[in-house]
Amino acid sequence: MLNRRILRVKAFQNLYAYDQCKASNLNIAKDQIREAFLPDLNTMEVQDKGLLKKEGELAVKAFVENLNSEIFKPNGNLNQKVNIEAKAAINNYHKANKKDYEFLLKNMVTSAERIPQLYLFAIQLLIAFGDYVALESEKKKKRSTDAVKMTLGEINLAKNKILQNIKNSADYQAAVIRQHAGIEELELEIKEWFREYVKPLESYQEYIQLEEPSMEQDFQIVDNILKKAIFKSEVILNFFAEKDINWTENKSVVRSLASKVLKNEAENSGAVLPEIAINWEDDKEFFQNIFNLTVRNDEDNRMLISQKTQNWDIERIAQTDKIILSMAITEMMNFPSIPVKVSINEYIDISKTYSTPKSKQFVNGLLDVLSKELTEKGLIRKSGRGLLDNK
Repeated sequence: MLNRRILRVKAFQNLYAYDQCKASNLNIAKDQIREAFLPDLNTMEVQDKGLLKKEGELAVKAFVENLNSEIFKPNGNLNQKVNIEAKAAINNYHKANKKDYEFLLKNMVTSAERIPQLYLFAIQLLIAFGDYVALESEKKKKRSTDAVKMTLGEINLAKNKILQNIKNSADYQAAVIRQHAGIEELELEIKEWFREYVKPLESYQEYIQLEEPSMEQDFQIVDNILKKAIFKSEVILNFFAEKDINWTENKSVVRSLASKVLKNEAENSGAVLPEIAINWEDDKEFFQNIFNLTVRNDEDNRMLISQKTQNWDIERIAQTDKIILSMAITEMMNFPSIPVKVSINEYIDISKTYSTPKSKQFVNGLLDVLSKELTEKGLIRKSGRGLLDNK
């Protein structure tokens, strides 16, 4: 299930991607300006290459100086072309940033909402392996005079009670249709993947020696195939990666949810399909807001950070730390129902995984100071659950 910690991580990842996009767009804009001042190879007129280069750099300087201004202010001391190219570059830069921002925001939510489809794909693969075993057994029966002996144990996966119950569940069937999780096109791959990655498993070879597997044994083998074949084989994982550009980040969540489907069936005798979140609409709003508000307030947040790190050049602070700190400040100031300590602890945990070895102490210390100062100034105001643990 996608809890808020996972959503914060996904928002952080997309904010980092947005920062990278902005840096790239900045360099592209500067390059476009310089290209505009390269000598014209199609003219016979004498050109002052030194002057062109100088004007190009003046245009780049004007571009940088006006980068965050709402209205471009032309410099009357510069020639018209310098101002025109600087203004055009600023417009292109902001258009590119807006396009990247909109894409990342949409992709961030779409990626989360695609998770049910991905875990259903994993269950579908398990069921397909069972169906393949049944099909092979039927073929052997037609070729063998000693059919019982040949199929004893070998068809355990085909008869697996966990898979059969899930397969026959009306809720499951409806979910597969709703999430477009059919895998009919993988008929050849199923055969190959079973032979290459499932059949050689030691646990599978032990399983097919059982005469009448128990429900627990049925659960153990499908869970084992899920974790040691489907989520270990690079070839099978490539199938998921082709379906989801955020597969690297989503993989662990998908594996957990697929395993939960199997466990729910083993324990409840009814395929209880996990939702991506208990209250997805509320969580989705939080998810979008933490991204949007961090982008909107990032300049102000970085100003706060720089004021508290006077012995550090803000540019020398790790990019990941700046994003984590900006997210944390945004959350503390804009989400009154979330306790300050919860926010600080969540972002410390993110720093442990996604930033430098010393980031934990740095993030902890800075957020502790900032939270107290912003609370005293009335910029952090908590209510309801947000008041917990803030004393």
